[in-house]
Amino acid sequence: MKIHVELDRCEGHGICVDQAASLFSFDDDGNLIDRLDGAEVPSDLVASANAAVAGCPVAALRASS
Repeated sequence: MKIHVELDRCEGHGICVDQAASLFSFDDDGNLIDRLDGAEVPSDLVASANAAVAGCPVAALRASS
């Protein structure tokens, strides 16, 4: 599974960071950082990655296989 981030859509709600802090964070300017940068999500983080995707209120995150 991979997570694709549409940074133009991100409004900085932070739900993805709350759900998957090991995958997402914000920089000092409030911009989203995708720590995997399109790489495969480790199997032990798939559940939290799916929660982050499902929780994004502006659909800035998309999961693919």
